[in-house]
Amino acid sequence: MSEEKIMAAPQTVTASAGNYLALILAILFFSGLLYKVEGFSWLGAFDFTTLGGSFGTIKESGSTFLGAGGISAKAGFLFALSLAPTVMLALGVLEIFTHYGAIRAAHTLLTPLLKPLMGLPGRCGLALITDLQSTDAGAALTKEMADQQQIGKKELVVMSAWQYSGAGLINNYFAIGSALFASMSAPIIIPLLLMFVLKFVGAAFVRFVLNSVYKKDFADVK
Repeated sequence: MSEEKIMAAPQTVTASAGNYLALILAILFFSGLLYKVEGFSWLGAFDFTTLGGSFGTIKESGSTFLGAGGISAKAGFLFALSLAPTVMLALGVLEIFTHYGAIRAAHTLLTPLLKPLMGLPGRCGLALITDLQSTDAGAALTKEMADQQQIGKKELVVMSAWQYSGAGLINNYFAIGSALFASMSAPIIIPLLLMFVLKFVGAAFVRFVLNSVYKKDFADVK
């Protein structure tokens, strides 16, 4: 992704209506809100998880593409290979949204929220949103921003803290946590919202530690 495209516009530049529309579509695509909507299953065709899909199993076997019992470098290589299609899809789609100004709109809209809470510019918003569904795609977008010097070392650490806490929140919650839904006394949405809020609490705490305990390590970092 080119640096010119991913670079957010200066705050003095106002995002257009088309830019905001691109941002809304990006959020819907990466957030998981369209995934398995009851009564509107066709909306899943516009969801990142649905399009990412999954590998099948070997015929007449319970093993997946990765196989079973793999160890060492070979198993690691196959696992990394299995991540490539999802990451490539995320980067390709983000390139389209970026072309239509989603990053510009994210910077304008999300900076007033992310800056005081975590010290992050709004352009980081899409990477954080992507992490809600895919840890791999979210990490790839974050790495690309760091490589292109769109974020500094301190911002990278804070973003990583946000993503690491409850990584792949929406996917993991409904895929793994669904086993407990029947025994929950609280509405299903409450634990999800609590974990989402705690991601911000954790990132804010890490930012505080970096600005206090490890302040000298970032003395030359803006």
